[in-house]
Formats: sequence, structure tokens, C-alpha cells
Amino acid sequence: MSLIKYASKEITCKIVYYGPGRAGKTTNLKFLFTKIPVDKKSDLVSLATESDRTLFFDFLPIELGNFRGFRTRFQLYTVPGQVYYDSTRRLVLQGADGVVFVADSSDSRFEDNIVSMENMIENMEKNGLSVDEVPIVIQYNKRDLPDVVSVSQLDKALNPNGFKYFESIAIKGEGVAGTFKEIGMQVLRSIKMKLGLE
Repeated sequence: MSLIKYASKEITCKIVYYGPGRAGKTTNLKFLFTKIPVDKKSDLVSLATESDRTLFFDFLPIELGNFRGFRTRFQLYTVPGQVYYDSTRRLVLQGADGVVFVADSSDSRFEDNIVSMENMIENMEKNGLSVDEVPIVIQYNKRDLPDVVSVSQLDKALNPNGFKYFESIAIKGEGVAGTFKEIGMQVLRSIKMKLGLE
């Protein structure tokens, strides 16, 4: 849940990138990090293990300037991809204002995407977050691989709620900024409603 400080006129929003291991969550954040001016970001924190690039989370506060008189900041996190880090995934997801689900488009990872999406919904519910209320954007990543599943197949399996989605090749930065812009706009719209500005 966004942290709104009325006295200092500050809003801090939390966006979590979720998905199976090595789907491109960390790659998304690293690309965004390179595109943000130095004076608008803090350090990118990444913890790696043998089996996954992100053990806990990547943390990237992004200052966005003023929003309706409030100074706005986004904090971006990724969750670890492996199921055995489930308690950490749930902890990182806690209080999220928006979620980006990063799916691996390769045929060999199709079931991993489904398991991860089900896990995300389950962890959202355990944290008191509703998929009907929290903004969610899906990114179908690795569209350049030779064995990709069609977007329509991925959408049918992963997106019964009709969330906005983007195709991407995160390693090249394609679709990364568009995904972030969309989730950012959805989160800000949600906050405007909370503040009674709509």
C-alpha cells in the first residue's frame, strides 16, 4: 500500500516484478536503471545465488517529481523466481501498489509461467491484495527466442482477467519502458482515487 505523508506531501509507491526464475525480472530493472538520470535514483541492490540472479529483491527508488502537489517516488522490487523462496516472495509482495508479471515466452517454460502466476495470486490473497483492485500488467518476455509460445496462447493461460500486456525482449530493452510506464500510470490513477482527486 502506498505510503502517503500529508505533512511532507510525499507519496511512495511500491511496484513488484513477479514471475518464474530467469524470466527477465532483474533484466527489466537493470535496463530501467540505466535510463534514469543519476539524480533521480538510488543504488540498485541485487543479491545473487548459484541458482538465481535475485535471492531477495532488487530495490530501485525512482523519483518522479510532483504529482498533484505531492512528491512521488516509485520503489521497484523483484521477487526470487524459485518456488522454494516462497516466503520471501510473499514478503516482498506485501503492500504492493502494482505488480508486473514477467512471463518467459519459451515453450519449455510455459508450465513454469502458470505455476508462478498461480503462486502470485495466492500470495497476493495471503497479503490481503485483490487482483481486482491492485494494478497488474503482464509482460511476455523473450519474444526473440526460436521456440516462443504465441501471445494468444500465453494470454489464454495467464491472463483470464484481461490485464494490459506487453511483448518484450528485455535484454535489448524492447517493451521494458512501455511496461513500466503502463504500471506506473495505473498505480498513479489508483492513488488519485485514494486521495479523492478523481
